[in-house]
Amino acid sequence: MKIKILLLALLALAACTPKEIVPKAPDYGKSSSWYVTDRSGAVDLFYISSTETFDYEVDGADVHYAWACDSALCKGIRHEMEGVDRILSGNLNFYSPFYRQVTMETYADTSLIASRFPLAMRDVRKAFQYYMKNLNQGRPFVLAGFSQGAQALVELLKEMPEDIHERMVAAYVLGWKITESEMEESRSIVPATGADDTGVTICYNSVREPEDANPLVSYGNSVAINPVNWCTDATPAVLFDSLTVTLDQKTKLLIVDGFEGTGYAWKPYFKEGCYHTFEIRWYGDSLRKNISDRCQAYLKQQ
Repeated sequence: MKIKILLLALLALAACTPKEIVPKAPDYGKSSSWYVTDRSGAVDLFYISSTETFDYEVDGADVHYAWACDSALCKGIRHEMEGVDRILSGNLNFYSPFYRQVTMETYADTSLIASRFPLAMRDVRKAFQYYMKNLNQGRPFVLAGFSQGAQALVELLKEMPEDIHERMVAAYVLGWKITESEMEESRSIVPATGADDTGVTICYNSVREPEDANPLVSYGNSVAINPVNWCTDATPAVLFDSLTVTLDQKTKLLIVDGFEGTGYAWKPYFKEGCYHTFEIRWYGDSLRKNISDRCQAYLKQQ
């Protein structure tokens, strides 16, 4: 009798437990799994997109990942890819993989990130491996990622073999952090110290005041540079003739003074005063020129 009651209880619990669906993995041998712009350039830009997906349902089941196996369903991700290509690439070839990025709601709980992000990272890893073997054709490359994409980029850097790193012009970790222990884990994470050093990693996070920072993306960061003047000290730089950008030496945060806009915060994930959503838009012109300058410096060394 007790066994029967236990079985009934388990069945009832199972019936009440929400169903979840994990989309199948994208096939990186298919062009539909990529956003590509071939400019016949001498250098590539490999970009990992940020979080453009929110929890949704398919046939009554919850989904916590982008449906990357059908990129036609990933319009937000494609829109970001198009925008970043337009802002950053210049004359570079642009490669960006669709991947099963975790949803925005995942980032409300570190335990959810820990359980779900490995699947997203698996896709990014496979995409980069496929790119290196089948698409890169031996060219030097720039890596860039924003937010969740930057989180994945840090993992790629930690795993990167030395012979691959030798072909990396620079890595732009935008809107995420790199801790001291992560630097110690990888010889491929070399902090940039100026505007044209190569084989280096660029990282920054922008806020009004240090207390406005999002702990998940920026606390504990050990790699930072000012993307306006490319200084690692506290020399202030002027942006748009109205904003002053200064790298805080203690927190490694960019302190932006003079911005009076409102309505940009993604609550509850980012509050006003955390300028996470502007990390590419504000510095786009400077980043594009800097990517070009580093590529020229790299090519001159060859």
